[in-house]
Amino acid sequence: MVSSGNFLISIIGRDNVGIVSGVSGYLFDIGANLADGSYAVLGEGFEFSCIASFHEKIDLTEVQSGLNALETLEDARITITPFSFGAARGLSAEISHVVEITGGDRPGLIARMSEVLVEYDANIVRMSSKRLIDEEGEAHYSTRFAINADQSRFEALSAALVNTAGSLRLECNIEVVQSKK
Repeated sequence: MVSSGNFLISIIGRDNVGIVSGVSGYLFDIGANLADGSYAVLGEGFEFSCIASFHEKIDLTEVQSGLNALETLEDARITITPFSFGAARGLSAEISHVVEITGGDRPGLIARMSEVLVEYDANIVRMSSKRLIDEEGEAHYSTRFAINADQSRFEALSAALVNTAGSLRLECNIEVVQSKK
């Protein structure tokens, strides 16, 4: 398909060095302008996604073939789809606070904490979770929510987050992110 505009490129594969460099370099070489993007290691794999804007018409089949040919993306699953949303972020995507929940494995942790965030109209801008193994071989988890929260409701939200984490026997730390305004 020959087209121009904004496209979501999603790539999932085995993690190794050079993926972001290879993908972003290739996309630059073919005339793409990258808007938002994210890269995350997930277990032994990775997930990379970005909004690529093409101002000139481009053959998406050729873009797919070019990405498939990159050595760092061997056996990766690559999808390219039209991105019908605006590429610019709104105010609700500005990070105002980072909430970190740490402790043992608690099934339902993400569901419970995100329910609290919804109750206080806080938007999750980014979320990450990772498993850490200590010296004794015990698993511990760290889940981070980068959120946008209304400052006028934040004191109550903060108390609700700490109480919910405490009920799960987990630690909750909250960091205020300085606005760039």
